[in-house]
Amino acid sequence: MNRPTAPGRASSKPLYQVVEDHIRGLIDSGELVPGDLIPSEPQLARQLNVSPGTAKKAIDNLVWEQRLYRHQGKGTYVSKIDFNNSLFRFTTYGDAAGQPTRLHKETTARRIEPGTPALCSKLGTAADAALLYVERVGYVDEQAVMVEYSHWRADVVPGLEREDVHIPDLFYALIVDKYGIPVVRAEETLTAGGADPQTAAILGIRPGEPVLVLNRETYTSNNRIIEIRVSKGRADRFSYKTEIR
Repeated sequence: MNRPTAPGRASSKPLYQVVEDHIRGLIDSGELVPGDLIPSEPQLARQLNVSPGTAKKAIDNLVWEQRLYRHQGKGTYVSKIDFNNSLFRFTTYGDAAGQPTRLHKETTARRIEPGTPALCSKLGTAADAALLYVERVGYVDEQAVMVEYSHWRADVVPGLEREDVHIPDLFYALIVDKYGIPVVRAEETLTAGGADPQTAAILGIRPGEPVLVLNRETYTSNNRIIEIRVSKGRADRFSYKTEIR
């Protein structure tokens, strides 16, 4: 993302409105898309040379307009008026103490590849069907703390293997917005294990060091699985939290 410039002091608008216009511009230009994590209030304040209170007021107003969605303790995301904000219940990661944390994700690999018989069976495809593989790394304060390995039915998300298709921090926002596929629920199993060499290299730890392992099956309507995901997080920097009601 290009670094923003400070708002012009000659503007007759209140500074919080200038900040609002800046964020709207990023959204309207497509530089930020639904599901993207916007800069934090302190970051915006530094980037635009305004007070943290001014940045907060601008974000509050855009949340009220439903251009943004604030996930308490995790950050503020670009939203859409017609989004079901229950999408955000899937972002349930935290720090080692279990507190919500601002986790930025980057897509580090994507490709079409042959699916294993087990994956194809779960996804309801032919045994030799091609699947979309996506690898994403989650960062806290510039340090990699978790990595996601996910497989999707390629026919459900055509074109998503292209590098020019931006995958936002909140992956499911893209699935809803671009492909019109409702994300209904997920089933998850949390275990612990040792880091494999690939995961260890990404997270900056030694192979065999402990990691939390979260296996997820994501469902759309008609009880159909559209994603199989394995997330692995550093045991010293990463936690998973769920709520039972």
